[in-house]
Amino acid sequence: MAFDSSNIEDFDSSDNEHIGTSENTPMRKDAFKLNNAEKIEIIKDDVRHIMETLGLDLTDDSLKGTPNRVAKMFVNEIFGGLNPDKKPSASTFENKYKYGEMLVEKNITVYSTCEHHLLPIVGRAHIAYISNGTVVGLSKMNRIVDYFAKRPQVQERLTIQVVRELQEVLGTKDVACVIDAKHLCVNSRGIRDIESSTVTSEFGGKFKDMGTRREFLDYIKLDTKF
Repeated sequence: MAFDSSNIEDFDSSDNEHIGTSENTPMRKDAFKLNNAEKIEIIKDDVRHIMETLGLDLTDDSLKGTPNRVAKMFVNEIFGGLNPDKKPSASTFENKYKYGEMLVEKNITVYSTCEHHLLPIVGRAHIAYISNGTVVGLSKMNRIVDYFAKRPQVQERLTIQVVRELQEVLGTKDVACVIDAKHLCVNSRGIRDIESSTVTSEFGGKFKDMGTRREFLDYIKLDTKF
């Protein structure tokens, strides 16, 4: 997916279809009163009701297992990031090699779900941080993105959550994230524009400096080949 950083400084992430209430995912206080098996049973019945309401014949061999498959997918997979027990542990290590420059992990795959239509969000995340004495394993950054992506989301919130988590893990404000993603609620319904993508960004600490920010954005544009 091509990324154009030419006007990222002017990017405005707000519009009338992406109204966010908080950088935290809206959760009820009793969100974990039911265990996963109980949630799957309830959701299975709800999916079956939706399909029957649409007029589908759930005695058909191709359809009869769909409610159970969807329920398990919701709880265990695409919305698994709602469960705090699945939050990845992100161990940090002393920066013994004294690497003091920017570290960038780019092209991290993003699979999420739009909370407005429950349709997929698919794209790439690019993360950078500047160590203040500690470093984190590279794969942990991918896992953090995956954890926060696996819940009903708006892209703006996802971007902020990734940065806030890494700032806490690393003990520094010097963290940045850019996400470039396609929203199937735009691509497959409504306006049905299959070409457009959405870019969101969050810059903390030293990344608020235009020179540091530009360096990060230039790294993102590099064509990595093997």
